[in-house]
Amino acid sequence: MLKWRQDKLLVRRTDVANQPCLSTLENEQRLTECLKRSPVKLVSLDYELGETQLKRWADACEQAGKPVFLRIPSLRELPRKRRPLNWFLKRILDVLAASFLLLVLSPILLLLAFLVRMSSPGPIFFKQWRIGKRGRFFRILKFRTMVVDAEKQHHQVMGDMPGLHKREDDPRVTPLGRWMRKYSLDELTQLVNVVRGELSLVGPRPWALYDAVRLSPEGRRRLNARPGITGSWQVEARSTLLDLETVNHWDLDYLRRWSVRQDLMLLLKTVPKVLSGFGAY
Repeated sequence: MLKWRQDKLLVRRTDVANQPCLSTLENEQRLTECLKRSPVKLVSLDYELGETQLKRWADACEQAGKPVFLRIPSLRELPRKRRPLNWFLKRILDVLAASFLLLVLSPILLLLAFLVRMSSPGPIFFKQWRIGKRGRFFRILKFRTMVVDAEKQHHQVMGDMPGLHKREDDPRVTPLGRWMRKYSLDELTQLVNVVRGELSLVGPRPWALYDAVRLSPEGRRRLNARPGITGSWQVEARSTLLDLETVNHWDLDYLRRWSVRQDLMLLLKTVPKVLSGFGAY
């Protein structure tokens, strides 16, 4: 069901007859053209649409230049509401630090890009939908560590695997990709997402769409916060803890106790964890 509210388009799943139906827009090209011609400035998607429809709408909105959000419950204990000045300082530090690191690490980034290009056919970068601040969809940027079209094989490889969809023996990962993942080198490009404002250096885990759709209604509240490249789960547990709700609990606890000092401590702990390859695959 499609519903217009001022300049927003709300997209919901419904079985009610005589309602604007999603089936009339099954063709992605047609959907994109409709969005381009519409006066809509924002698209809000309901969880009940399911992963396939959410991704289709996100792809169409991206091509049409329309921001797209996932409808989520509010979260009162966000740090930006309790400590707005400190939270603003965090954002300034994020941009300065990420910009500096991109400059300093540029030779390494160029070398990694060359290695990816030479090691296997396909693009250098991998872009994937993630759920960001206030449920906004964004494309996370990584060096490609898998074979081409690995996303299309995702559910075939993961099956009915509970918890986070991560496998140490994932057959889609290339030999170079396995090495890059061990030391989180594929994630260095996420500094670009930090500069754009889609990620923070430290924050909750940025949920992939196939993980986000399996969160409980209570767990979805955490999607109000801007996610981070590293955080308490990445430092303390990483792939040794894959339960969705437990990871969400860690992230909510981080938000409740947030401070600039805590972020600095997590950043310092991240370095030895990354160099040791702790829990990475």
